[in-house]
Amino acid sequence: MTVTSVHDPSHREALWELEDAFERGDLISVFGRCTVSYEGRAASDLGAGDRLLVLKPDGAALVHTDEGRQPVNWQPPGSEHRAAVREGRLRVRSTRSNPDETLTVRFAAVDQLSAMAVTGGRDLTLHGREEDLRTRILERPDLVEPGFEPRETERPSSAGPMDVFGVDADGTPVVVELKRRRVGPDAVGQLARYVRALREELGIEANDGETDDADSPEVRGILVAPSVTDRAAERLAERGFDHVALEPTPEE
Repeated sequence: MTVTSVHDPSHREALWELEDAFERGDLISVFGRCTVSYEGRAASDLGAGDRLLVLKPDGAALVHTDEGRQPVNWQPPGSEHRAAVREGRLRVRSTRSNPDETLTVRFAAVDQLSAMAVTGGRDLTLHGREEDLRTRILERPDLVEPGFEPRETERPSSAGPMDVFGVDADGTPVVVELKRRRVGPDAVGQLARYVRALREELGIEANDGETDDADSPEVRGILVAPSVTDRAAERLAERGFDHVALEPTPEE
């Protein structure tokens, strides 16, 4: 990776660096005090502030503040970057024609400008998928509990496909819901819907003979996730479900 980084450049020096970086197809970041305006399907303005401008060789432009992970203004890939010095100040514009949109960043001061030739490909390899969690359980069912026997994956139901369906050591039907990260009450509700659907399919009524939200123990529900929130743990206990703390991939 080739990196050009300039601290406190003059506006003219910043312009020269940007023009060279555009020509090379570099990834560019500019930090400084600026205003931002957008014209297109709507219009917006940001007053003076210290912000980070990121210009990507695919045409994307992102303006970041010190809060959040999303840019406050942006242009999508396919836009064209241009720079100029107007009235002694650096101006950077990112434009596209379909639809007509223009993002303009005017710098009162440029603190740092960096240009990088980024290589290494764009393919993203995901680790810790739910599929990895499913594979762990199918290879070692005892990770769920001793005696657990998986019967089907993606078993169809009126509530959607169940991640894993099986039986426990006593032959009781078990619905296993898999989550690769810490989850809240919504995951418990999803598991409850699968349990209810399977109970209806098997003709099993709730303990009181009513088909309400109280899930009977004739169909068990197990939520497999690295961790759950306190509220999710309460919901699991209320419904008589279990939680198994398990990571998608074994720890090294």
